[in-house]
Amino acid sequence: MKNIKILTLALTVSLIAFNCSNDDDNTMSMEEPVLDFSGTYAQEDQMGRPAVNTVFNASADKDAFNVTTPADQSAAFQSKFEANLLNLSPAYADGGMNALGQDAAAFTGLLATDVLNVSLDGTTTFFDGEPANTLSGRALADDVITVELLLIFGGEDFSENPGLSNDNVSENDKTFLTSFPYLASPH
Repeated sequence: MKNIKILTLALTVSLIAFNCSNDDDNTMSMEEPVLDFSGTYAQEDQMGRPAVNTVFNASADKDAFNVTTPADQSAAFQSKFEANLLNLSPAYADGGMNALGQDAAAFTGLLATDVLNVSLDGTTTFFDGEPANTLSGRALADDVITVELLLIFGGEDFSENPGLSNDNVSENDKTFLTSFPYLASPH
């Protein structure tokens, strides 16, 4: 029995010694990596206004929307967005408007150009209760989806269709940082 234990120990040590290597020649460099941006790139997605493509485009149009230049999006997609909005929301029936004073054509013209507007001389927010500040930028804590639901279903004073006008997510699951990069670490 003693010989078996010695033989097992000898085999284990020889396997460990055989499988270990001396990789001292491959030391890690602390230099910054050289980034290579050569090549051909293609735009795959855009999300200036989250959920717009998801809600207003049919599956067949989603990829085309993502690669269309924002300046060309309204001409290509506004009429489809308007038809979908009128099918989705009774708030726009019979010429109804949203809280921004926009009818279905004006609102979908705004949404069909998927950009994130930024106010350079005023409040920067997705919505802060003041219609004049709506879609003038976006802070991390802005409840973007609820604002979009309110503008789609809420009517002129956000009171129509209350069951459809809130995603019921009132805050981020983690507190944002007070300095760059501002986003909380992942779970």
